[in-house]
Amino acid sequence: MRRLLLFLSLPVLMLVSFNASAVIMLPPIISSNMVLQQNGKATIWGWADPSERFTITSSWKTEPDQVTALNSGKWKAEIATPAAGGPYTITIKGRSNTIVLENVLIGEVWLASGQSNMEMSNTKQIRDEGAKANNPKIRLFVVAKTTSETPQDYAQGKWVECSEETVKRFSAIAYHFGTKIQQELGNVPVGLIQSAWSGTPVELWEPQEVLDREPDTKLAATKVKDVTYRPNKPGLIYNAMIYPIANYTIAGTIWYQGEGNTYRANTYRKMFTGMIGEWRKQFNQDFPFYFVQIAPYSKYDNTYDAALLMEAQTQSLAYPKTGMVVITDLVDNIASQHPIDKLTPALRLANLALADHYKKPMPAEMYKNPMYKSMEVNKGKVILNFDNAANGFMLKGTEKKPTEFLIAGSDQKFVPATDFKLEKGRIIVSSPQVPNPVAVRFSFANDAMANIFNKEGLPIDPFRTDNWEIVGVKIP
Repeated sequence: MRRLLLFLSLPVLMLVSFNASAVIMLPPIISSNMVLQQNGKATIWGWADPSERFTITSSWKTEPDQVTALNSGKWKAEIATPAAGGPYTITIKGRSNTIVLENVLIGEVWLASGQSNMEMSNTKQIRDEGAKANNPKIRLFVVAKTTSETPQDYAQGKWVECSEETVKRFSAIAYHFGTKIQQELGNVPVGLIQSAWSGTPVELWEPQEVLDREPDTKLAATKVKDVTYRPNKPGLIYNAMIYPIANYTIAGTIWYQGEGNTYRANTYRKMFTGMIGEWRKQFNQDFPFYFVQIAPYSKYDNTYDAALLMEAQTQSLAYPKTGMVVITDLVDNIASQHPIDKLTPALRLANLALADHYKKPMPAEMYKNPMYKSMEVNKGKVILNFDNAANGFMLKGTEKKPTEFLIAGSDQKFVPATDFKLEKGRIIVSSPQVPNPVAVRFSFANDAMANIFNKEGLPIDPFRTDNWEIVGVKIP
C-alpha cells in the first residue's frame, strides 16, 4: 500500500515544479488522441499560475475560449463541441508556454468500470478481431491502478488509438461495446475509459461518507476482506481512479462487478446505488449507468450467495437511469467466475445503450431481459406474468421442459415444478406435490443456468416471488 501512495505523490511534485516555472499543466486524460463528447460542452482542466489568464483555441471553433485560473492555480473550462468529427487540434496558450493537443476527435465517450470481468483483456474473441481492431476512430484510455486516502486531481494514463496491439491490453467488454456503438451510430468516433481492478468489492469504488449514511452499510464496509491483490478500505480506489477523472464529460458508464460482494449481498443494493449517485454528483452529469448481472458460479461459500447478489442487482434497477443485462446463459465453466464470452455481454450492453440512451427504435424484447412482474394462483396452478416477453418464450438445449422452476406451499418447502404452459407474456407452472402453491422461485441458486428465453433469445432474469428469510442470511 505504501508503494502505491508514494506513486500518487509524484503528480503533486510535478505540479509544484510546473508552478515554480509558471507553466500551464494538464492531467494525462486531457491530451492528444483523446475523444471529447459531442454536441455539448466538454470540460478541460488543469493547473497554471494563480489567476493566470490564457486562451484555449479549438480548431472547430472560430473564437477562442478565455480562461482565468483560480487563486489556487486550478482552472476548468467548458468547451462547446460540435457533432462527431475530427481530427482537430486544441491550442492552450499561456504567458510562459503553449500546449498543442493534436489528433483530437469528437464523438461518444463511455467509462467502463468494475472488477475482473470488466478488466479482462486479450481474450480469444479479441485476438480473433485481428486487423479489424486497427480502428483509429476508437481511442482507449486505461486509468492506472493506484490508491489514495484522499481524493486526487491527477490519474496516470495515456490515450491511444485502437489497434491490433493496443486492444490486447484493454477491457474486452468495453472494446466490443464501443465497436457496436460506433457501427450503429454511423461510424462516430468513440472514446473508452477503463477504470477497473480485479477482485474489488463495491465499497472501494465510493467514498466512506456514502457508506456511513446508514448503519447497515457502514457495518458491512468494515467486513471487506484483507487480501494481497487489492486494497481493503472503502474509498481508496474511488479517490485515485474515479475522482481524478470526474471532470471528464462522458455519455455514460458500463459496469461489471458484484462477485466481490456476494458474502454481503444484503447491503449491496444500497451501496451500489449510493455509488452511482456519488459518481453522478462528482461528474456533475446524470448519465446512464448500465451493468452486467453476475454469472452463475458453483464455488461460493454459501448456497444462496450469488442468488441474493443477483436479486440485489435486479432491485437496483429501481434507481433512475439504470439498466441491466442477464448472462445466465453464457457460462462455459460453472467452476469459474470468468465466463470466456465477453462479446455477447458487450453486445447486450450496447443494445441497451442504443435503445435506452440513444433512442434507436428497438422492441423492448430485443434489449431487455424478461422480468418477473406478478403472480396469481388459480386451481393449484401459478400464473407468472412477465415484462419483455410479448412474443412468448422458447426453450434452448435438449431439455423438453423449462428448468430451474421451484414451487412451494405455505410450508416453504420447494420442489421442482413439473407442469408448464408457455404463453405470450406469462408462464403457468404447477406440481402435484404442491396442491396449494404460494411461491415460485426461478434460477434462484448460485449455479442455475435455465433453458428458457423470450422469443428474441434473452434469458429470464432470476427471481423469487417470496421474501422468506433464508437461513443464515438477513433479508433486506
